[in-house]
Amino acid sequence: MVQRTYVQSRRAEAAAETRRRIVEATFTLHAEQGVAATSMKQIAERAGVSVGTVYHHFPTYDDAIAACGAHVFSLAPPPDERVFENLTDPRERIAALFHAAYGQYRTVPMMEAARSDQHVSPVLRQVFAEEAQRRAGLARQALGPAAEDRELARLAAGLLDIGVWSALTRAGLTTEAAARAMAEAVASRLPPNPS
Repeated sequence: MVQRTYVQSRRAEAAAETRRRIVEATFTLHAEQGVAATSMKQIAERAGVSVGTVYHHFPTYDDAIAACGAHVFSLAPPPDERVFENLTDPRERIAALFHAAYGQYRTVPMMEAARSDQHVSPVLRQVFAEEAQRRAGLARQALGPAAEDRELARLAAGLLDIGVWSALTRAGLTTEAAARAMAEAVASRLPPNPS
């Protein structure tokens, strides 16, 4: 009985290792050439496994894309409400949110290319739709009562978009300078502090 448990454990470890290699191969190929240009055959070749093995672990390309997305978010988790911990001033909250969001983008810049390929995958469309909703919710949380100004809330959510970060860094700004500039742009629209 001990031998059987050992063999099952080794098989599970080998399967997990194979799955990890496939996910990392998918991530690398997506970063190099985009989601739309990547095939299951290329993933198999990069991972050093057969195409059948890839399909065993991921029956559809959307399954491989979803696993790659989970890998991306494990490397660079998106900001959540914890970014506001111990911050009460909306200006500080906005700055913290921009720094966290733009920091995530710097870690995995391939997310912008993946977004442009979302037409190839319902999974990608869903991920980016959920990301936009999450970003809008965090922008409203950062603004506090000022989020009642819908235009301001939309502006903040829009400026938190990876495309804005990408354009600003391509123009020569550092991630930190881009985050600071966009946070200041949003904060400049806040009502004055009552002090």
